[in-house]
Amino acid sequence: MNKLTEKVNSRRTFAIISHPDAGKTTITEQMLLFGGIIRNAGTVKARKSGHYATSDWMEIEKKRGISVTSSVMQFEYDNKRINILDTPGHQDFSEDTYRTLMAVDAAVMVIDSAKGVEPQTKKLFKVVKKRGIPIFTFMNKLDRDGRDPLDLTAELEDLLDIECVAMNWPIGMGKQLKGLYDLANKRVELYRHEDDSDRFLPLNEDGTLDNNIALSHDSLFESTLADIELLKEAGNNFDLDKILRGDQTPVFFGSALANFGVETFLKSFVELAPAPKEHELIDNTTIAADDDEFSGFVFKIQANMNPNHRDRIAFIRIGSGEFQKGMDVTLARTNKVIRLNNATEFMSSSRVQVSEAVAGDIIGLYDTGNFQIGDSIYAGKKKIEYPELPQFTPEIFMRVTAKNVMKQKSFHKGMTQLVQEGAVQLYRGYATDDYILGAVGQLQFEVFAFRMKNEYNSEVELTSLGGRVARWINPDQLDPKMSSSRNLLVKDREGEPLFLFENSFAERWFKDKYPDVELTSKL
Repeated sequence: MNKLTEKVNSRRTFAIISHPDAGKTTITEQMLLFGGIIRNAGTVKARKSGHYATSDWMEIEKKRGISVTSSVMQFEYDNKRINILDTPGHQDFSEDTYRTLMAVDAAVMVIDSAKGVEPQTKKLFKVVKKRGIPIFTFMNKLDRDGRDPLDLTAELEDLLDIECVAMNWPIGMGKQLKGLYDLANKRVELYRHEDDSDRFLPLNEDGTLDNNIALSHDSLFESTLADIELLKEAGNNFDLDKILRGDQTPVFFGSALANFGVETFLKSFVELAPAPKEHELIDNTTIAADDDEFSGFVFKIQANMNPNHRDRIAFIRIGSGEFQKGMDVTLARTNKVIRLNNATEFMSSSRVQVSEAVAGDIIGLYDTGNFQIGDSIYAGKKKIEYPELPQFTPEIFMRVTAKNVMKQKSFHKGMTQLVQEGAVQLYRGYATDDYILGAVGQLQFEVFAFRMKNEYNSEVELTSLGGRVARWINPDQLDPKMSSSRNLLVKDREGEPLFLFENSFAERWFKDKYPDVELTSKL
């Protein structure tokens, strides 16, 4: 095995997905503790203490206690290089999350054990399943009263159409929580213990505890043993091949807030999750992760990660080969050669210069406007181009103007840079050149307005155009007189014309009036 293959095989790159408030950011914090990156796990709720989640680095995230952008954290654990991508749980930020899921090799799905599978979990799961990547499930908040574990796993199988295999099982829940019956490691992990020396109790060959251990006579433990027997008889057998195909999910229970069961989960994940594999390319060929030729793709662009420098970072998932500082790469979209002198690796908003990285790693490139989301870069003579990343057609639209006409320069700069991140789409009035923003959710506009004021010192006025249906039209078929208040004519960032229809009725009326005109949902 050569050195590059060895390095690539040590990488574990995954995203954490969940419905809002399921505890996704908290479990990320605990993993960082085990990686030795932070000394104290800040919780999102503890705003008064001044401790904020490491992965929530934006000012608005600290104020509102939510994740509104994907963040990247990297650390070493158990001789592996871990790349965690923490994603926003709120549905209004789905597009950022979906693109992030294109840059990982596995996903960790966090579920609130009191609520079970929630709508956003189901939506994100479908994206992961479609990619066929492994999914590891963490049933969180075991220290609170929740639903029956058998019901939770049954719901998981029914709603998400995936096999579950229990890796551990709760002994009690909420105030009665005693511990975890660890099937994978044949031991009991106690919830409350004096120190690490008495944290684990070994199980006998028959799966019971020694009689001299008080827990062995506890009714909760006896109830857990009954569940374990049921799982052995009617449950699914552990199948690593199925897990790696995304057809079976290992299920772990625990409490991220109490830091219970997280380390056991992390150890198992690092052992079972795959190293980076080959990537499909746009020409239907594949490239191996340990191929000698360097290549990668931009899955995210972020402005103002360092407000003092007003910088812009392009997040690159390395798909193959090895990055070396100062190397020349070709930008596939423009065929422009770019020298990569300034690359960073991440701990949320903190960055350090990186001189080398390999397939599976995420690096940040300082960008002066060369990159767009979905761009491919490669170092060799042969063109390497990755497939397009998913894009969403916006559903809500706002007209945006600067409150202070004397600050047009900062207004235009903010508009340009924030739109390039891909969370909101920019359109201009076809005849008037007015700015119009489109997004998949209302919260995107609130974040946009907040960031314009705080990062660019430009307050904006947002006027709702309501829900609209965006449809592009071939310029050769366009007559500006087709536009009306019910089907507003605008142009996108590339100058291509489209109509924003008031509703589906307005779209049908237009099609009846102009039957020969072809409308498309995307260019």
